[in-house]
Amino acid sequence: MRREMGLLLHHLLLLLLSLLVAPALSLNEEAFVGVNIGTDVSDMPSPAKVVALLKAQQIRHVRLFDADQAMLLALANTGIHVTVSVPNDQLLGIGQSNSTAANWVSRNILTHFPATNITAIAIGSEVLTSLPNAAPVLVSAMRFIHSALVAANLDSKIKVSTPHSSSIVLDSFPPSQAFFNRSLDPVMVPLLKFLQSTGSYLMLNVYPYYDYMKSNGVIPLDYALFRPLPPNKEAVDTNTLLHYTNVFDAVVDAAYFSMSYLNFTNIPIIVTESGWPSKGDSSEPEASLDNANTYNSNLIRHVLNNTGTPKHPGIAISTYIYELYNEDLRPDSISEKNWGLFDSSGMPVYTMHLTGSGTVLANDTTNQTYCVAKENAEKKMVQAALDWACGPGKVDCTPLLQGNPCYEPNTVIAHASYAFDAYYRKMGMADGTCNFNGVATVSTTDPSNGSCIYPGSGGRNGTFTNSSSHAPSSDSTASGCHSQYSHDVHTFLSSLIVGLVLCTAACL
Repeated sequence: MRREMGLLLHHLLLLLLSLLVAPALSLNEEAFVGVNIGTDVSDMPSPAKVVALLKAQQIRHVRLFDADQAMLLALANTGIHVTVSVPNDQLLGIGQSNSTAANWVSRNILTHFPATNITAIAIGSEVLTSLPNAAPVLVSAMRFIHSALVAANLDSKIKVSTPHSSSIVLDSFPPSQAFFNRSLDPVMVPLLKFLQSTGSYLMLNVYPYYDYMKSNGVIPLDYALFRPLPPNKEAVDTNTLLHYTNVFDAVVDAAYFSMSYLNFTNIPIIVTESGWPSKGDSSEPEASLDNANTYNSNLIRHVLNNTGTPKHPGIAISTYIYELYNEDLRPDSISEKNWGLFDSSGMPVYTMHLTGSGTVLANDTTNQTYCVAKENAEKKMVQAALDWACGPGKVDCTPLLQGNPCYEPNTVIAHASYAFDAYYRKMGMADGTCNFNGVATVSTTDPSNGSCIYPGSGGRNGTFTNSSSHAPSSDSTASGCHSQYSHDVHTFLSSLIVGLVLCTAACL
């Protein structure tokens, strides 16, 4: 007990020092979004086609899981920043022989640089957790590769690091109490010294999807997906009083605090993998197109806004999305095969909503997103939100009245979806305008049906439905269609009360 108390006091002292002394963290560049390029694809496009897709999508940063010669040649003279990798199966040889490392650099780097803009070398992938028998040679491999770069006078242009699973961080919330698995200290301490002395960065793989899945309901889905949260739903680190609105920031800051616990406060972090699967089996219902779209779209905006994290606001957290293509040859679960932004033909798996993201990922099709009611939402809450949208929200809900195009199907969810989308469109699809106290979500699937064409849809005949004219007058019913749903006075009063609460919150 005394030893544990001593460790706790030591940790708190380091925490106070880290808060008092601002670390000099900087990558000397704006944050960027890149993509990982996996190749477990049965119909893998040629390197030329891969590069053509990268150019079309204006992707300027990529990470390869090897140093494929044809891919490196195809990337020559494109200006695209490339991170190449030493695969795990080559790690032991390189980590045990300086000459093997030098030969690897000569063959895979010197023959391509500078025509191919190689900016980093990733030594292995999640070695400490997936290949623990190679852990003793990991830092040696990093040093040997770096020495070969020094000999070629390229050490200032090409950084050397190694990607870690975020699972090496224990007790990750609150972030201020996080620390690296202490059994890894014999590797982590010299590894961090190497990163510090060479001006490199910690590579970290961050997967809020897995954190959410493993939490058994403790982590809210909205918190994992970067969806806007009311202040009372934000997670607060009671030691620092920092507020966290998403899992991604909390995991990154947990790694920062873990480094500070070992007295390293000036090593930046780059996230080498993050994403969300678009499809899963029956045990993975949250692996869906809408959730993958929401996560990656929000992640891109978050990174490119240079928001940083609560611990280091304004410090770039550049991130590589996992991944460019769906990899249908990957083993295990369905979700493992469905992390890609594109299929092997180059068609988007889903159309992203990226307003404000700049030019990266040019398949920005914001006009093809819709705000709909969640199927599993509490019906009374949906009804109240519908009343608000058609009343104070000034949405024209006359298409929902009996005999009009959107009356069928005559359900609260269907009618609310129409009203929510009309309000969302009227508000310019701004952040927070598709929430309605948590009963609405953004979808990329057009919910239009039959003659009912949603406000956000171009319509099957290229026509639009007017979403904002003829707002209900003050002496009309509360929603313009309220009597279609209120089966008794008690339901009406309950809906009205909740609707007023929604109104005061302006549906944010």
